[in-house]
Amino acid sequence: MSAQEAGSPIWRPEHLRLAIDAASVALWSWQVDTDRFTMDERAFELWGLPWSKEVAFEALSAHIHPADRDRVRAAFTATRSVAGPYEIDFRIILGSEIRWISARGQGGDEGMVERVTFGVFLDVTGRKQAEEGHELLAGEMSHRVKNLLAIAQGLTRITSQSTTSIGDMAHVLTERLTALGRAHDLVRPLPGHQGKAALLGDLFSVLLAPYDDPAAFAGRIRVAVPRMGVGERSATTLALVIHEMATNSVKHGALSSDCGILDVSGATDERDVRVVWAETGGPPIHGAPEMKGFGSKLISRSIAHDLEGALTYDWQESGLVATLRMRKDRLSA
Repeated sequence: MSAQEAGSPIWRPEHLRLAIDAASVALWSWQVDTDRFTMDERAFELWGLPWSKEVAFEALSAHIHPADRDRVRAAFTATRSVAGPYEIDFRIILGSEIRWISARGQGGDEGMVERVTFGVFLDVTGRKQAEEGHELLAGEMSHRVKNLLAIAQGLTRITSQSTTSIGDMAHVLTERLTALGRAHDLVRPLPGHQGKAALLGDLFSVLLAPYDDPAAFAGRIRVAVPRMGVGERSATTLALVIHEMATNSVKHGALSSDCGILDVSGATDERDVRVVWAETGGPPIHGAPEMKGFGSKLISRSIAHDLEGALTYDWQESGLVATLRMRKDRLSA
């Protein structure tokens, strides 16, 4: 019984073309002696070339990315000696656009007809971009984990020197690491290809939220700072600074009182960002306290090193007014 009698469709040339078009496959043949290619219209469109009866390999090579050109030539030559299917992925340049092409065929002169081999081109740009995205993500995750481990080691050392018991050390270290974790949760891609950052206002609001007790005084912590991005490294530094200052306020300042208020405001100029931390309603302050603890040293060193800034204290009787100055360009790093 024939295929037609069995009800199976008969493949005609036009049917094959429909299937090829549906799969976005471009056809080529390579005359190995003259080193010239014959391609269908889709292949010429893929390469960004006007259609012609044939095209020299060197003419195609001129469009291959310089970093891939020698590799592609060597790979095509090697296919003559290695039997079985092959696949060669490479980049081509079309003006300002870069495309990834996959050339596929049979090696070892298998299927050669009158010194001509046959194969297909596929546009695999989407797949390659996805692979690059996965590689970048994996690299970024590895980088962030290493940074966090280094910071955790430093915090552990500093905390061990500033506490007197294992329980106290565990409590303080856990709080500091939790603050870091909340800061890193905020780091995300910003629109307009601005990189990865947290918004300055979000960073303060989220890290200070655990200290805002609505039952005692609704809205006792107020944040109004410029809308701007904070880079991953700076977010880590600011998380430590905010945590240490909030901890001190809970122990000795406005946040230790049910009626205490913390107001965080900010302004910018051409070079710097200034954030003012103003406490009111807490216990009266009689003179400036000594700032010689490890927490204070940690804040000062981090701000100077990571943000090229400084933190100044004004111990008013009504409460602490601290001014944090940071470089704009370092804040976004």
